[in-house]
Amino acid sequence: MLTATEIRRQFLDFFRSKGHDIVPSAPIVVKNDPTLLFTNAGMNQFKDYFLGNREPEHTRIADTQKCLRVSGKHNDLEEVGVDTYHHTMFEMLGNWSFGDYFKAEAIAWSWELLTEVYGIPKDKLYVTVFGGDSAEDLPMDQEAYDLWKRHVSEDRILLGSKKDNFWEMGDTGPCGPCSEIHVDCRTDEEKAQQPGRDLVNADHPQVIEIWNNVFMQFNRQKDGTLVPLPAKHVDTGMGFERLVRVLQNKQSNYDTDVFTGTIGIIEKIVGKPYGYSDRKQDIAFRVLADHIRAIGFTIADGQLPSNTGAGYVIRRILRRAVRYYYSYLGYKQPLLFQLMPALAKQFEDVFPELHKQADLVSRVVKEEEEAFLRTLDKGLRKIDDIIADTRSRDTITIDGKAAFELYDTYGFPIDLTRLIGSEQGLQVDEDAFAAEMQQQKARSRAATALDTQDWVVLREGNASVFVGYDHHEADASIMKYRKVSAKGKESYQIVLDTTPFYAESGGQVGDTGELIFPNEAIQIIDTKKEDGMIVHFAEVLPENVTAPVHARIDAGKRVATAVHHSATHLLHAALREVLGTHVAQKGSLVNEEHLRFDFSHFAKVTEEELKRIEAIVNQKIRENIPVVIKEMAKEEAVAMGAMALFGEKYGNTVRVVVMDPQYSIELCGGTHVGATGQLGYFKITSEAAVAAGVRRVEAVSGLAAEHFINEQLQLIANIAAQLKNAKDPVKAIEKLQEERTQLEKHVENLEARQLVGIRNELLTKDEIVNQVSYIGQIVTVSSADGLKKLCTDLKNHLNDHVVVLCANIDGKAFVAVGVDEKVHAARGLDAGKIIKEHVAPLIKGGGGGQKTLATAGGQDVGGLQAVIDKVRGLL
Repeated sequence: MLTATEIRRQFLDFFRSKGHDIVPSAPIVVKNDPTLLFTNAGMNQFKDYFLGNREPEHTRIADTQKCLRVSGKHNDLEEVGVDTYHHTMFEMLGNWSFGDYFKAEAIAWSWELLTEVYGIPKDKLYVTVFGGDSAEDLPMDQEAYDLWKRHVSEDRILLGSKKDNFWEMGDTGPCGPCSEIHVDCRTDEEKAQQPGRDLVNADHPQVIEIWNNVFMQFNRQKDGTLVPLPAKHVDTGMGFERLVRVLQNKQSNYDTDVFTGTIGIIEKIVGKPYGYSDRKQDIAFRVLADHIRAIGFTIADGQLPSNTGAGYVIRRILRRAVRYYYSYLGYKQPLLFQLMPALAKQFEDVFPELHKQADLVSRVVKEEEEAFLRTLDKGLRKIDDIIADTRSRDTITIDGKAAFELYDTYGFPIDLTRLIGSEQGLQVDEDAFAAEMQQQKARSRAATALDTQDWVVLREGNASVFVGYDHHEADASIMKYRKVSAKGKESYQIVLDTTPFYAESGGQVGDTGELIFPNEAIQIIDTKKEDGMIVHFAEVLPENVTAPVHARIDAGKRVATAVHHSATHLLHAALREVLGTHVAQKGSLVNEEHLRFDFSHFAKVTEEELKRIEAIVNQKIRENIPVVIKEMAKEEAVAMGAMALFGEKYGNTVRVVVMDPQYSIELCGGTHVGATGQLGYFKITSEAAVAAGVRRVEAVSGLAAEHFINEQLQLIANIAAQLKNAKDPVKAIEKLQEERTQLEKHVENLEARQLVGIRNELLTKDEIVNQVSYIGQIVTVSSADGLKKLCTDLKNHLNDHVVVLCANIDGKAFVAVGVDEKVHAARGLDAGKIIKEHVAPLIKGGGGGQKTLATAGGQDVGGLQAVIDKVRGLL
């Protein structure tokens, strides 16, 4: 039986023999494409070739691509683990032709590989072709149908709908008819009962799509129209995990050696078997084995878990995995991070970036697990309150808003709320929960809504030529433009044939400047990359878009930004020298005002280490080292020791920035100074943690450093002036601190004596209400803590009591409620509930606490007397 490694190698070797260049996988996190968060198909990294924005270095390419499908149009998350063939992260084997071969070769080679190389019996295979779509006046793909007749009988060629056989990457973009290959993995007995052709694209777990040949012919416009692409292309994708399952003759992807190693480790950790127990437990095993791959590879490619964007998607996947092992495997401590070493070893030869960063990824994952497990504990306590509240309302339905609060505030998955509720004989108000979720999505969409129109093309051609490394100005023409609307405001995006504007990339911000036309000038407020194009952002469009244009960047901003970019290279090398060679860049921001540099390191950088790092960088600045920039083959650059960034996609030819071959050599596309002396001075302004194993240094250099130092000197001068120009300001401050400590102790003693006096006065105002000692008064205290202390003190001098103390502190209402244990037991009075249900609404605030002592704060001091009367009424 072929191993997964051998199957992958045979695929790549086959297409190498057909003249294909084998390229590495692109990072799983997408950059420079606003339409995608993650690489969700093998063709993503080649999108600009299909659009004609960039010329490919090779017209025939093959690879295995890391993909993630958990957001947007291609979202398989809820299927993962439930069935046996969906995944979050998966490998897509693919071969591409960019204006080279087309349908005949693609179809012939896919059939040859599957039946002759891999030896899949032909009677197991079915193929589909696009059957046409009358709504869009798209004819049947007769060419593909006729080509398939050379290889298979017509009863195995099926006509598919637009849904199944017209591939589209999204609402807009490259698309075209496709031809899928399906394999029937059922037993002979099952095949005898029903023909496989009846089960194609019917979601049968054993009759599955294995390969899709997409014939890229069109570009879908925003208005839905299809425009022919400049050239015809082939884009194929074969699910590696499914292929391995077929060739290893397994009933499930998870039974192949792609996953069995990970599942075996999970079995040992949790002490439970896979495949011999209840369904939910088996689903949990599959979820963990799948999700750890998505989590690990995405973090290795530079995306840390967070609360927004791609980082939030990864956090959701991780929390889904935690919830499964917590709920269904009974494991209550971090588990996922324990799987990382084996996963990194498994993919060391095909995706080495994970193996190189295994320790960092493990630490990040463990910290995320620990944080969510703490949140789960809080959520479980919260759900106990919700269940109690549900029962008190004499209903079996958990309020949908409460379930949504658990999800939104505590990250508590709705299915976990359902599970716990069902164990208590309760159900969730699903409609109310869905309504709350819909409102949140609507708010999110409204905040980020962006309506991008189709490009208006003025002249055909490849993407803009960037001349900004050598020039701050250039003559140009507009190639295309489009209108963008966001929050009711219109702006424009412009592509030039030649531009000096640097597009945001590698942490360096995009250039700003102006486009000067014969009769007007418009401001460029940002520059970004998209599908190989350099896109200039402007608030207005020139009156004559066909007129010649002179593009000019803000040279001052560019120079200041270049200073900070060169400083990051010096900083990176210094960090590695002082802290160790494990340091690797994990992110950066470089602009004209400062630099921010994130790097892998597992401890706080000490003050002494920061001083050494700073001293090294400034020494290199004083040496005035020439900054040498070369273009060379990637292999040559790596051989000379150039550092590449994880998560970045590099071509065969790379740009290398050298600041002393013995000190700093990095692959970098950014702009830099001519010599390190132009940086003037370098100063670190802060150091902090970003995530587990990731630290952040912020710093300034050049003119920004001069401004920072002057501000600090002025601050010291101001402090000295406040201290009456003391000879030793530090000693003067220490003396003031000592005096303040003494005064605070004196004030505490005075307040304590005051509280005793107030307590004694309150004891004289005790009244009996329905056989309970009741004190309800508005008092004068300086803090909410004083109010709480009074309530506690009165407890020691009263029996069977209820106390309500109110105060107006700096214009805000504060309330403390104390209930004797005996009163709580006999009357059911609960201080926490009294605060939440009766007190908080009267003072327009909120609060809570225990059954015998609770507090609240609010905006309406006019409601304090009503609070006293309300609690008396409850008695």
